[in-house]
Amino acid sequence: MFTGIVEEPGIVRAMNRHDAGARLLVETAMAIKLSQGSSVAVNGVCLTALDPTVNSFAADLAPETLRASNLGDLQEGSVVNLELPVTPSSLLSGHILQGHVDGTGELLSLDALGNQNWWLRVRIPLELDRYIVYKGSLAIDGISLTVAAIEDRVASVTIIPHTFANTNLSRRKPGDRLNLECDVLAKYVEKLLGTQSR
Repeated sequence: MFTGIVEEPGIVRAMNRHDAGARLLVETAMAIKLSQGSSVAVNGVCLTALDPTVNSFAADLAPETLRASNLGDLQEGSVVNLELPVTPSSLLSGHILQGHVDGTGELLSLDALGNQNWWLRVRIPLELDRYIVYKGSLAIDGISLTVAAIEDRVASVTIIPHTFANTNLSRRKPGDRLNLECDVLAKYVEKLLGTQSR
């Protein structure tokens, strides 16, 4: 389980594609905290760390992961958001995330608001629109954010200076695919209500 509080960005050092997926190599000082088989969120996608060293780790990417997330867009030099899973003693500073990306949205704009704050707008896929509500939680590239506006399948969020400086958002541009994970509680409520109406 994760909370969407990015611990640090990492740099993709290799993206080796093969017939059935790919192997990713990420450089990060955080790798020293990983052991073989540990979970780690990369742009909000829960992956299994392989061959960790003091400054890097690898991870295998299944074909479905490459298709359903923006990890398929990564190349050498890409910057990714990294988070370790929570422990029983962790503070839950963001919101509950599973690292199971629901889909990707298109970055429409990232506009300066002043004082190093930003306004991010992302187009939401039709199948995810029902889970996103005003003032609700939404993870974008593994970052726990609060929806400030939602209209015509466009969700808007405010990016504070700390988040902009310590995640990959400062390198994003219109047209980029962003990983989206909706609030898991909304999906459970939908399923329960659907069961009751039958």
